Amino acid sequence: MRGRERLFARSLPVERAVTKRIRRDEFPITLGVEEELFLVDPHTRDLLVDPDEGIFEMCEKTRGPHKVVRELLRSQIETNTKVCGSVAELRAALRETRRIVVEAAQRYGAAAMAASTHPFARWREQEITRRERYARFAMTFQEGVRRFVIGGMHIHAGFGDADTRIRVMTALRRYLPLLHALSTSSPFNAGHDTGFKSYRLSLVGGLPRTGVPGPLRSRQEYDRLLAEYRRMKFVEDGSELWWDIRPSHAYPTVEMRICDVCPRIEDAVSIAALYGCLIHRLLRLDREGRLPPEPLTELIAEDRWIAQRYGMFAFFGDRLSGGGRVDIDDFVAGIVEELAEDARELGCEPEIQRTRTIVREGTGGDRQLDLYRLRRHEGDTVDEALRSVVDLMLAETREGLDDPSG
Repeated sequence: MRGRERLFARSLPVERAVTKRIRRDEFPITLGVEEELFLVDPHTRDLLVDPDEGIFEMCEKTRGPHKVVRELLRSQIETNTKVCGSVAELRAALRETRRIVVEAAQRYGAAAMAASTHPFARWREQEITRRERYARFAMTFQEGVRRFVIGGMHIHAGFGDADTRIRVMTALRRYLPLLHALSTSSPFNAGHDTGFKSYRLSLVGGLPRTGVPGPLRSRQEYDRLLAEYRRMKFVEDGSELWWDIRPSHAYPTVEMRICDVCPRIEDAVSIAALYGCLIHRLLRLDREGRLPPEPLTELIAEDRWIAQRYGMFAFFGDRLSGGGRVDIDDFVAGIVEELAEDARELGCEPEIQRTRTIVREGTGGDRQLDLYRLRRHEGDTVDEALRSVVDLMLAETREGLDDPSG
């Protein structure tokens, strides 16, 4: 398969005829998603600096098995789905959590927006949520936190024991740039086209303990590292290690944090399915003692920047075909083929295939830029065009919420 990175088979050949078929219950994987959403004034399309408290109260009353909590900025709200045992269950849970916030916001004169930056909101106008933890962060990190008008999508996967999760987490690092590229939704910042498909990661990088973590081989190794951070009083606990992927502080999961918020729920579900299938395959390789050698962290970080900058136009470093670059379309096609059996085992073949649709049709960031440029070409002012972008994101946030199958 010329031009495609055979991510598993080429690096570690295996006789497919003798590979044991893994039953679904041998490697149970649970999934959950956190989304950080913006609360928008439907008239001005700007962020609501001080949204009605009724929004949060109504969300608390109607959240069911999920969680809805306050975020760093008062203009944000975070949803946490329940623990899900399948991709289909996760889709239904995401629809429920979105619907909870959309309906509460609408009742109290607001609108919910799923994207990782607001196209024109000004950070100087935002207010920090009244909470001791956030006040401490603001005091410590100063403008690095004050500029944090961003939201992320965090995907939790529960599987295996503590050591297995660490080994698989390390092996997942090489796929983080791709998973991020598929989610990009933050091309604008404070009224400007940044030139990035995900400017969010540039803002995240202003804080310490962010980016791609180094390779870890056991839970004990992670615990020693965390103990050193705590001994030097850099952190209070593992929740302050803001890596792109980390062991969750609160749950027995591996938490992928690199992704932007996807305006379309179906894009989020596809990325979660890809994440689950990668874990499923890596679990098998780990059990057989055949996890692939780790690439240099610096090269993963280079691909990460390429994903952030170019999104669906990325050419990643080709580590298996003698160097050079590999087009993201070929890259995804190779992964989808390699994960076909895993997708069947996890019951998410259509969701995995949809990742190829995202590459062809673009992400939320692509759609924002396309609409902005069209509106400018047709004579809109910058402000008018940016308001149209907000309207697009508000509409995509609501897509599918009335689907009875959800």
